[in-house]
Amino acid sequence: MSKLVAEFVGTFALVLFGCGAAVLGGDHVGQLGIALAFGFAIIAMAYGIGPVSGCHVNPAVSLAAIVANRISAKEMVLYWAAQFVGATAGAAVLLAIAGGTAHGLGQNGWGPGYGGALPVQAAFLFEVVMTALFVIVILGSTGTDAAPGFAGLGIGIALAVIHIVGIQVTGVSVNPARSFGPAIFMGGQTLAQLWLFFVAPAIGAVLGALLYRFNVLKVG
Repeated sequence: MSKLVAEFVGTFALVLFGCGAAVLGGDHVGQLGIALAFGFAIIAMAYGIGPVSGCHVNPAVSLAAIVANRISAKEMVLYWAAQFVGATAGAAVLLAIAGGTAHGLGQNGWGPGYGGALPVQAAFLFEVVMTALFVIVILGSTGTDAAPGFAGLGIGIALAVIHIVGIQVTGVSVNPARSFGPAIFMGGQTLAQLWLFFVAPAIGAVLGALLYRFNVLKVG
């Protein structure tokens, strides 16, 4: 139960801090500030709840963990439930604070009217590649041969860099739960486009994890 509470709290914080920076502070901190908010949120949660649950706070990371033989199928499903509920709760609190959806909820998307108005092909490719790279960083930095105490820092920096590159592409998901929470309340096009932020990160997570599963990338 403590692991599930940790995953709930971690995903709640990621959505509230990261999407909150976009909604409430985006005009002041810009793209770099939003990227750092997501990265710093992961760093904080990694050291706060990492010892409890591993701080997945991301269904794609939990999927990668099972592909890499690090968790069981039952644990993955329970983690998913906690993550989606946590993300939804984070988006709900942000909605209550922001006082409406006029400024959005930091939702993901693509195409005309969103970010750089890039097509679905660019959005899909970005989410696959960046999720794969993110998973590689996570699995490598949390292996038994990794430098102790630095995993959270490396993972947070990786997430921040991914956001610096990709906010204009999709707003950056690499995390189905992070996309799900805001989409539930925004509805419309955001909800219609949600499929991509489930499928592409899942593919990327599996690709990244397979490099460890088959020892293409070896880690203790």
